[in-house]
Amino acid sequence: MKPVRRRIRRHFGLTAKQVAVRSQRPWYFQVGVILILLGLGYFGAYLQFSSGHDKLGRLALENQTINTNLIRLERQLQIEQVAQTNLTKELKEVQDENIHLKEDLAFYKNMLNGKK
Repeated sequence: MKPVRRRIRRHFGLTAKQVAVRSQRPWYFQVGVILILLGLGYFGAYLQFSSGHDKLGRLALENQTINTNLIRLERQLQIEQVAQTNLTKELKEVQDENIHLKEDLAFYKNMLNGKK
């Protein structure tokens, strides 16, 4: 039994050999990987920003075009509304004049019928 104990003590006791087990990469390798990932992140952000800036310019131009068309259409609508109002007034005047002429015509017909 003593030989088994000695073997166990030799492997696990205070007199056991010191062994270092490392599962990590060296620090310079980790720093390199971090720098590469940061560079890729900044490059991706730059691409997003530059494409967003171009898109912003296109959208501003499109917005200006749409605003110009909106102003033109609003003016056209105002002109059509004024024209519609004028036509309505003129139609009312023409109808009133027509009614007045019909009344005059009826009066003159009564005068002619009264003479016979």
